Amino acid sequence: MLHTVVPRKQISKLLVLFSSGCLTSITGGVVSPVVPEIVIQMQLDPRWAGMLVSMHCLTIAVFSPALGILADRIGELKVLIPSLISYCVFGISGAFMPGFLPLLLSRALLGIASGGIAVASIGIISNMYEGDERFRVLGYASSIFSITSIFFPLLGGLLGAVNWQYAFYLYALSLPVTLFAALLLHEQPQKRSKSGQFLPRNNRKLIKNLQNPGNVTLFLALGLTSAIFYIVIIYAPLHFKATIGADTLLNGMIVASRAVGAAVISAFSASQLAKNIGAAHAMPFGFVVMAISLVTIPHIEQIQLIFLLAIMFGIGFGIVMPNLYNSLAQTNPPGVRSSILAVGNGASYLGQFLSPVLLGGVWKYGGVNVFYIGAAISIFTAILTLKQKNVLRN
Repeated sequence: MLHTVVPRKQISKLLVLFSSGCLTSITGGVVSPVVPEIVIQMQLDPRWAGMLVSMHCLTIAVFSPALGILADRIGELKVLIPSLISYCVFGISGAFMPGFLPLLLSRALLGIASGGIAVASIGIISNMYEGDERFRVLGYASSIFSITSIFFPLLGGLLGAVNWQYAFYLYALSLPVTLFAALLLHEQPQKRSKSGQFLPRNNRKLIKNLQNPGNVTLFLALGLTSAIFYIVIIYAPLHFKATIGADTLLNGMIVASRAVGAAVISAFSASQLAKNIGAAHAMPFGFVVMAISLVTIPHIEQIQLIFLLAIMFGIGFGIVMPNLYNSLAQTNPPGVRSSILAVGNGASYLGQFLSPVLLGGVWKYGGVNVFYIGAAISIFTAILTLKQKNVLRN
């Protein structure tokens, strides 16, 4: 299917880039199923348990803009390779941390590496294609990331059923990706000065684009979407452990099943839906689907319905995310595109980080109300993107 969209000679490069992107999509999902076990083993306050899943999001949010600017200046590949190596080192080290704070630090360093991978891989893909072709490739990328998200929480849950530390060993998969990236990827020429630095006019253009109302709307929407997503990633496993006694493997299956709908819709329908009704209408529709699934979570205990709702949430998420990133890529020129996408990526991960920070107290004292708040945020974001249809139109 991929060869119908891109030339055969580029497929190997895309597979390496997709593999790199998959690593960033599983950074939190790998350990999410084992968080309840870590809480027990380390005797953590449940209010701060979500920080183990989301700590990397803070450092991605903080460092992504700088990494994006660095990628635009020295080349994406020079950022990608060191980030892949660091991802392995800091990811695996979490299994050997003696306490909560050292483990939190290792997750923070993992986030910096993950941010570098995301910025570089998305930047390379966005600069390789334009228009509808780029949207289709980003749709395939989102689908592959979602498929990966199906299996790795399962693997994390399966390994965690033996010992929660074993889940951290999955981060070693970045090593073969590093090897293939070094062999197959080559730096694309950029519009730089002889010194390798951005021209001054590009810096002014970056500032101008950052202040664009359409970009600001997209940054905010990315942050809120990720905050909603992490409500499901963090609190659904805790909810189902309390209500139906879900173990790490079942929680891994529930977390992973949300990616099924996202994978299908991203690969086959997201671009067509956006083309037919416009991104500014497709995105609100996706947010409404997410909201409906969120408000239903507290009212079901049947396994079949839980999986059905998880798939439904994934469908909404799979509609929203490709449209958000493609809109950012489409409305910004190549000279600053990696930087703009990096800011968008940072906004996304900032939302993931702030989700448990702001909602941890809601979960501790209000329980399932956290899902209702997530639904309200989803509806708000739907209205926000709908009101900006003149800015976000394709």
